[in-house]
Amino acid sequence: MQGVLDSRNANKLRRGTRDFAFSGLIKCGHCGCAMVGELKKGRYIYYHCTGYKGKCGDPYVREEVIAEKFAQILGRLSFGEDLLQWVSIALRESHADQREEHDAAITRLQAECERLRHRIHAMYIDKLDGRVDRSFYAQMSEQWRVEQDKLMQEIALHEAADQCYLDEGMHLLELAQSAQQLFVKQERSEQRRMLNFVLSNSTWKEG
Repeated sequence: MQGVLDSRNANKLRRGTRDFAFSGLIKCGHCGCAMVGELKKGRYIYYHCTGYKGKCGDPYVREEVIAEKFAQILGRLSFGEDLLQWVSIALRESHADQREEHDAAITRLQAECERLRHRIHAMYIDKLDGRVDRSFYAQMSEQWRVEQDKLMQEIALHEAADQCYLDEGMHLLELAQSAQQLFVKQERSEQRRMLNFVLSNSTWKEG
């Protein structure tokens, strides 16, 4: 019977997480269970502990109240221009190190591609001279071309990651500077996306 109840509670939790912006994003500070949303009177959204571990005395709380608390937390991400400049410099220096690693990997992969190209060419000459039969040449050249394709894909990933590292880092800094203002203006679903990006292990207890 307990297994059935546990399964039902899990299903309720999954439904709540999907239907309400902050469901499953916060834990109850009293018992550690998830907080989920519930619609009251057809228009008001309240959050409460799932009570998965037993009845919990933590009172219901309006969604607007939780959103306001999250906005206050995001306000702490703001920092001055001096710090922003320092972090930007540190990020660019770190990016230089990352770029060296990517360049080294690309050089190694390109050398492997070139080695396979020479191998395919040499075997082609052997086929023309009759030292290798056609079927064996076809089998091995196909295998090596597949390896070449995989190496080229890895090279492309390294080339893309080199630029993404800096772009994403600068985007994160810009987001941190205006996180609170953005959060307040967004729809609930977008607010949840932002919270998932910048927060973790949120706990609600006694307001």
